[in-house]
Amino acid sequence: MIQYFKNINNSTVEIDKAENGVWVNLVPPFRDEEFSELSETLKIPVEFLRDSLDIDERPRYELDDQVRFIIIKTPAENNSFNDSDAYYITIPICIILTQNQIVTVNSFDNGAIKKFLSTFQKRHPDKRNMMVLKIFEKIVQNFMEYLKEINHKRNLYEQKLYDSNRNEELLHLMRIQKSLVYFVTALRSNEIMMIKLERTNFLGLDEDEREFLSDLIVDTSQALEMANIYTNILSSTLDAFASIISNNLNNVMKRLTSITIILSLPALVASIYGMNVDIPYSHTAHAFYIPVILSLAASIIIAWYFMKKKWF
Repeated sequence: MIQYFKNINNSTVEIDKAENGVWVNLVPPFRDEEFSELSETLKIPVEFLRDSLDIDERPRYELDDQVRFIIIKTPAENNSFNDSDAYYITIPICIILTQNQIVTVNSFDNGAIKKFLSTFQKRHPDKRNMMVLKIFEKIVQNFMEYLKEINHKRNLYEQKLYDSNRNEELLHLMRIQKSLVYFVTALRSNEIMMIKLERTNFLGLDEDEREFLSDLIVDTSQALEMANIYTNILSSTLDAFASIISNNLNNVMKRLTSITIILSLPALVASIYGMNVDIPYSHTAHAFYIPVILSLAASIIIAWYFMKKKWF
């Protein structure tokens, strides 16, 4: 679906066709004829419009016949029905600058474009470079928000794991870890792409715009550092819980072994006195109490020894 937005008297108006100073936004569902129509109307290579459909597309930029093309990664919630998939993934956003329009292509519904749409009335269509940088800003803000949400979920599931030691919480932490891997990879690629944009001045930025881009690079580096920190904390936590679970298993096995030894002593005494041979004191009036007393004495002594060694 193709959307055309224009800023008229400081208000965002959706129109029916492309004009000068219009923001063109492509959102799912897509149709091939829409790509062809938009490519012919705005003189955009059709490959630029279709590249966003590849979820594994890396951040980069190109120039083709005065049409500037930029791909950047943004976070999005994962709507997969598989319980083992990550909570969040990263998807590409294509930003295309023609002579008179700015075009964005989104393979998924994402918050960065929604935030940009809510502030579009404040934008100046003639300053397209700043509009691109503002989209970058919304993407960085989305990463920050999702990272804070991920950290909150991590703390919540860790606390539940302390109290329950269930596999369910470990699976949730694993899904969070997968999300962080996506974020670290995307943020690193975004940072490299922004640094190249700044160094080559691909967009032809003026001094103020270059300074704003430098601030965005710093914010992206901060988000990347946050993602790395959360990843390291989560990895350390999972390793610590693995050690705790292994230690708990060893303690349980030690206790069960000790109980088995204690219970085997009465069985040993009873089996000796159950033989069909003559046994000392077997014909006395108190023959029954002799193996019982021996069994209890042996069990008490062994149990005391195990308790002294702290095997219980």
